[in-house]
Amino acid sequence: MKKSSISIFSCILSFLILSCSPAEKTEVSEWRALFDGKTLTGWKAVMGEAPFEIKDGVIIGYAKANTLNTFLITDEVFGDYIFEVDLKIEDLTSNSGVMVRGQFDPAARDGKGLVFGYQIEADPTERAWSGGLYDEARRGWLYPLDLNPKAKSAFKMGEWNTYRIEAIGNEIKSWINGQEVAYVVDDVDAKGFIGLQVHSIQNPEDEGKMTYFRNARVKTENLEPTPFEGDVFVTNTKLNDLTEYEKSKGWKLLFDGQSSEGWFGAYKETFPEKGWIIKEGILSVQASDGSESTSYGDIVTKEKYKAFDLTFDFKLTEGANSGVKYFVTLSEKNQGSAIGLEYQVLDDEKHPDAKMGFEGNRTLASLYDLIKANKQPRFVKPIGQWNTGRVVVYPDNKVEHYLNGVKVLEFQRGSQEYRDLVAKSKYSVWENFGEAEEGHILLQDHGDAVSYKNIKIKTLK
Repeated sequence: MKKSSISIFSCILSFLILSCSPAEKTEVSEWRALFDGKTLTGWKAVMGEAPFEIKDGVIIGYAKANTLNTFLITDEVFGDYIFEVDLKIEDLTSNSGVMVRGQFDPAARDGKGLVFGYQIEADPTERAWSGGLYDEARRGWLYPLDLNPKAKSAFKMGEWNTYRIEAIGNEIKSWINGQEVAYVVDDVDAKGFIGLQVHSIQNPEDEGKMTYFRNARVKTENLEPTPFEGDVFVTNTKLNDLTEYEKSKGWKLLFDGQSSEGWFGAYKETFPEKGWIIKEGILSVQASDGSESTSYGDIVTKEKYKAFDLTFDFKLTEGANSGVKYFVTLSEKNQGSAIGLEYQVLDDEKHPDAKMGFEGNRTLASLYDLIKANKQPRFVKPIGQWNTGRVVVYPDNKVEHYLNGVKVLEFQRGSQEYRDLVAKSKYSVWENFGEAEEGHILLQDHGDAVSYKNIKIKTLK
């Protein structure tokens, strides 16, 4: 190469280095390490008694039997931020997680203290809900990974997993190893500490099992939310609201919170003149005599649906009965409630219908009179609190019921197994029951006070 060419190349190289360096420094400076690799300066352990040590630049938490969950929390409180950390779990008993905008009450539990608030889960068990959002010591699961089953494989047992958590405004999103996991919209906590958990254990033989953390860093300035690229379900606790992301994925409100637009009375031409009320964003049917659809009547959507994802919040009064039906055609012209597949909405403890039917197939979240919902009591909110129901009908006629984000049953509409169930049910008198190509969505008046909100639907193709 000629000398002149070398000089020109050197100049160009120097220019590129000088041009790129400021941008690179700006990017690096936006991130701040929360762990210096040598000490726990800026952190403190609270609630439980699990010990922590530092080795080779890694924070190690050791499981301790017969103590509370132990949290290593930051002294600093954060509002909006992006947090990243590497996490590794050694044993199946070593449940862990990352507190996001965490809260601590030192006076709770007789002075032992209580950590509560948002936690992004690290779940090494077969359930595989890592990356989901759990509301620690408060509301329970807001985002179990039944809502995003594709993400269940993101966490790797016995390996380092990179967690990325964005808490910006009222949105919390999580990634594990680059996989989009949870998307929650909630406004309970706007700020709080960041915490690393070592879960309590009961078996002394599991004492000493290790959970590892490293590369904890935070970014609090120049925050730009990272958009999810996939089609991920959103848990949105705001009242009758859709995010721009939900809208872009095809979600629509079936109830606008202000009017009966889009609904009419079953077997009627208009919305019921009494019995159904809209107040403060809530749609409620008033109590009458407990009879089925004879006082105020069911209401149905004006639109019909084939394959869809339907979600709704409901609140029962004591002893109440209602239901959300789908594939309602209104062609039967029967007395009482219009005919359709039904997601049962019921007080299992106080309403006698829960003891009828066959082996519990009339209980809450069941496919009424056909398939019992396989639900655990800890995932059911008490009477008077809001529960979330969900029905997914895929284009291939596979159907799923969910309760509070957990799948409780599935079946294949039109299969021989399904038809055998219908043949043994109260619906056997209806030809091709539940197999209509399309139908209305129905909210049932069963003579009891029940409320609904956040009714949303997405057409599936």
